[in-house]
Amino acid sequence: MLRLALSGASRNGAVSQIVTLELPDEVYAVLRQQAESVGISLSEWIAVALERQSGLLSQSKTEAEKEAARQRFRRHAGAIDLGYPTGVDNENIDTDLIRAYSEDLT
Repeated sequence: MLRLALSGASRNGAVSQIVTLELPDEVYAVLRQQAESVGISLSEWIAVALERQSGLLSQSKTEAEKEAARQRFRRHAGAIDLGYPTGVDNENIDTDLIRAYSEDLT
């Protein structure tokens, strides 16, 4: 078991509280990995997860908060150009499938 104290400044200027959680090591490891994968602290990740679970995040956000969220989202977006078409109407799909299935039969 691991004890974890959560605290932090609120995003909307409200007073924040300190909460102590006792978590099994396995749960702590998973939560820490999830927080690291999105680039935030474990405390912030847990606080956001609890806010979402309670429905508090459905309240309206300021324009600055919305823009910050959009920017965080856009960091993960991108485009890849493979140098050849990859759409569903791609004629090469049929050729690739024929080649793949014919190799399995030989």
